[in-house]
Amino acid sequence: MTIAIASYAFHGLLREGVIDLFGYLESCRYRYDLRAADIWSGMLQSLDDGYLRKVRRALDERELSLENLCVDGPHIWEDDADVREQHYQKALRYLHAAEVLGAKTMRLDAGVREDTFTAEQFEAITARFREYAQRAHDAGFRVGPENHWGAEVVPENMVALSQAIDHPGYGVLLHFRGNDGDALMAPWAMHTHFSWEICQSGLERSIALLRDAGYQGCWSVEHHSGTNEYDEVAIQLAQIRRALAQ
Repeated sequence: MTIAIASYAFHGLLREGVIDLFGYLESCRYRYDLRAADIWSGMLQSLDDGYLRKVRRALDERELSLENLCVDGPHIWEDDADVREQHYQKALRYLHAAEVLGAKTMRLDAGVREDTFTAEQFEAITARFREYAQRAHDAGFRVGPENHWGAEVVPENMVALSQAIDHPGYGVLLHFRGNDGDALMAPWAMHTHFSWEICQSGLERSIALLRDAGYQGCWSVEHHSGTNEYDEVAIQLAQIRRALAQ
């Protein structure tokens, strides 16, 4: 049973300049007594190998596995072909970063802001995810989108993507919403995010449906308020630990 905290949970402290990635790792290990990390790209100061090796060393020194590298920015689809290419090149750098850091999973979004994919978008996104999934698979991790914005919020879209990609190096970061869509996406779940709302209502159901689907991955806290984060995260963490123990 692996539990983590998404580093985005401390984005308010990051904005205030009172935490950085290394402080996050220290908090995971010694404030919250965890053995896993879930790094949001907004906390990475660089993608240069020298910096990434420092982060990897910090993970190893604290005996923390990196369960997920959660990447914002270089999503696959943009209407402008030049921007798509820029995103592709940046995504390749993040895939390299995931390898250096020893990530088990990496989240990268599809990028369509509307509620549905056009045929052109769907074809381009599935082809690119297959490419990324093969690279991830060769390096020993998985890559895929999260159901948290745009067309990815619609469970049927995520199921269609997952069925079309059909690759062992692909998976879904399941951001629980407490509805029937969670169960639809559960078979492809590679990582999880539990919000404050889910922790307060529906946590046991969410855990049960993933276990029923054979999920073996990490259970990760994500907090969004940007205030009182150390204490609010501690509450969510205790709730998840209690629910898993039961």
